[in-house]
Amino acid sequence: MTHDTAAPHGSPTTGAHPREMHPQRWGDPGAATALPEAARGLVELAFGLHETPAATDVELPPVGLGDSVLAALGDVVGTDHVHVDDASRRLRTRGKSTPDLLRARAGDLADAPDVVVRPGSHDEVAGVLALAVEHHLAVVPFGGGTCVTGGLAARRDGYAGLVSLDLVRLDALLEVDEVSMTATLEPGLRGPEAEALLAEHGLCLGHYPQSFEHASIGGFAATRSSGQSSAGYGRFDQMVVGLRVATPRGEWRLGSSPANAAGPDLRQLVLGSEGAFGVITAVTVRVRRLPEVKVYEGWRWDSFVEGAAAMRTLAQAGTLPTVLRLSDEAETGLNLARPDAIGEESTGCLMIVGHEGAPAQVEARRAAVTEILSGLGGTPLGEEPGESWVHGRFHAPYLRDSMLDVGVLVETLETATFWSKVDALYADVRAALERELGSEGGSAIVLCHISHVYETGCSLYFTVATSAGEAPIERWGRAKAAANDAIVANGATISHHHAVGTDHRPWLGAEIGDLGASVLRAVKADLDPTGVLNPGVLVP
Repeated sequence: MTHDTAAPHGSPTTGAHPREMHPQRWGDPGAATALPEAARGLVELAFGLHETPAATDVELPPVGLGDSVLAALGDVVGTDHVHVDDASRRLRTRGKSTPDLLRARAGDLADAPDVVVRPGSHDEVAGVLALAVEHHLAVVPFGGGTCVTGGLAARRDGYAGLVSLDLVRLDALLEVDEVSMTATLEPGLRGPEAEALLAEHGLCLGHYPQSFEHASIGGFAATRSSGQSSAGYGRFDQMVVGLRVATPRGEWRLGSSPANAAGPDLRQLVLGSEGAFGVITAVTVRVRRLPEVKVYEGWRWDSFVEGAAAMRTLAQAGTLPTVLRLSDEAETGLNLARPDAIGEESTGCLMIVGHEGAPAQVEARRAAVTEILSGLGGTPLGEEPGESWVHGRFHAPYLRDSMLDVGVLVETLETATFWSKVDALYADVRAALERELGSEGGSAIVLCHISHVYETGCSLYFTVATSAGEAPIERWGRAKAAANDAIVANGATISHHHAVGTDHRPWLGAEIGDLGASVLRAVKADLDPTGVLNPGVLVP
């Protein structure tokens, strides 16, 4: 049975828009905490403590748009939804990578948009794009603001102004088809809002990236996001069956069936396009029944190599749990997989295994996974490590802010490769980071985990901590470049789920080749002839 369930704008629980993230920090300002004492001792031992307060009373560049353009935008979306105040512009400046935060903390808001525009429908989005073409305004689609690859810092040169197209008002569950098990969502819905609305129908997406509490449905699609339950629920792009897109050339609807042979799948041009080809205004996704049972447990492995081999065995046997992640020796030793337990001593490599579903399904799958892992030499640790991980799995970005407060730079990067190349990629990226960050007498802690697995390969997710020093952005830039060079040299992908943005764009050509880059430029030229959509992002 199909239900039309368009919801009123705003959170399903509060009736208000989601709480804004702090402009200089991650997440909900009310959830920020000081560095835990156990972690503080480790940081002081490794890097020393250098209190580094963020700048206050920062002035923004003046608004560069004339009253006539602002009035025209107001005619499209309503004057109440056109914002030029400092607070709105500050909150829509860049994303949440460590370099983004370092710039904001230093008082650099040079990338602030001239205006924040909040459309409430597909037609209003189309109207804003038409005005952007007419006045040659750069437009940056904005969802949850959690981007960590520079995808919200569009090029301004040559444009009459910069518009942040804030999709927060597009926050409805438009339709649920319980026969086909699909749902159509607007792009501005945050992860928790979407899950709450679906739960009213006994359904879920099961998509839980670390950014879940703040990231949006549109952002999930535009960046090809992958969540912590990808082993069981799949990547977000695997969930998408249909899209509605506003482009400067007109409306584009994609996805008329669950599968087809009607030429190349053009949905894939939009998924991962980061707002450079069009603005996603509706996403139709595959949904699941809400799980009746959730069980998470820990397993110990003597080495990262042994644990990775066990993951490969599960994937290739078709016996994957819902959640499967493995921390290397360094990450396990620091308990970063369990932020609430940092400082507690741990050895070996911690694997988190989670099972969700109907009771009989969970029991059968858990028994099969346990038999395989036990036979390969894994040691079961019970449910306490798994429950600890679940409790703290969205907390790590707050810890990064606490580290920045004491002069320690923490950043992440990720990649993916085939199983036969995992060991070499892991070693080379780790060595590149340690070599570059230690080249001037500094030091670095490099941690890694595997959290997304396939029959043919897996992702590697690195976390790096190092003293910020006098020029932290430049220092990290050199280290990231060295890591990216190592990734390309190993034939791996420049991004498994963080997307391209501006940070990875210089290396994209090496991955897709000159002809691939030419194809992307051709698509861009056809869908966005005047180049107003997120200029400088994605397209080589």
